[in-house]
Amino acid sequence: MRRKHLILAVLVTAIWGLNFPITKLGLATIDPLLLTAIRFSFTAFPLVFFVKRPQVAMHWLVAYGLIFGVAMWALINLGISMGVPPASAALLIQFSAFFTLGWGVLLFGERLTRPQLIGILLAAVGLVCILVESPAKSTTFGFILIMISAIAWSIGNIIIKLSNVKQIFAFVVWASIFSPIPLLLLTWWWHGTAPFITLLPSIGAVEVFSLIFQVYAATHFCYWGWNLLLSEYPASRVAPLSLLIPVFGTISSVLILHQKPSAWGWASISIILFALIIGMKSGKSLVAQRNVMINGANKQSPRLPARDA
Repeated sequence: MRRKHLILAVLVTAIWGLNFPITKLGLATIDPLLLTAIRFSFTAFPLVFFVKRPQVAMHWLVAYGLIFGVAMWALINLGISMGVPPASAALLIQFSAFFTLGWGVLLFGERLTRPQLIGILLAAVGLVCILVESPAKSTTFGFILIMISAIAWSIGNIIIKLSNVKQIFAFVVWASIFSPIPLLLLTWWWHGTAPFITLLPSIGAVEVFSLIFQVYAATHFCYWGWNLLLSEYPASRVAPLSLLIPVFGTISSVLILHQKPSAWGWASISIILFALIIGMKSGKSLVAQRNVMINGANKQSPRLPARDA
């Protein structure tokens, strides 16, 4: 990966990690589904009137808008509102890296390298360790919602690849048109009119800052940068970088929400960082290595003389 793209990836993951505790600040007074609807309303409008529609089929825009807004971020916000700590949510969503690697292998014929496989196994150990270390800090249903959102993110990554979109920023803006209406309907279906009635009285400086950060930093900039990386590199190369998000999410949660991990939690984060470093190393695919070993064995094996019939 080129240096400028690596710097972009680190900046994107840092902002995304910071976004989890900042989102928690907004969720303190605003319904999670309604907050998500407002976020994507401002993501789409008014820019949609000034940004030309990307040259992709409409069904890709609709699919990404629903996956991105409804199936991913609405579930993340619901999970956090149900008790999942922002740092844990930032960690759980990283299972999308493993799902994306799987989609890359199944749909695009991408091959995992030995370093990537070792990195995945180490990262899985780190993720499981953190979850086991703090099982009582959030609800089981909240955990399930975050895991579903991780699957949704991986599907969104594949939509980017399949659509072959080049106008990344425009794609995010136009796809966001299709998120608010389903989210508003779900808010009304779930909680009735109460969230809408209490919205204006509950909005203060903190909530405004939270929304501005979510829209312009975590959505406009970050998804433009992330989708640009996906359009430039294989999904299996980009996905492991998202493992930096829980690291930044944990650090920012300490600074903003004063949620400090234990020594075991810091050790688990270190395992994830080590896994990322290993996974980023270049190497031959496992299939290629296997073929080399088989061919080498065939060359070294003596040929038996042919038997008479």
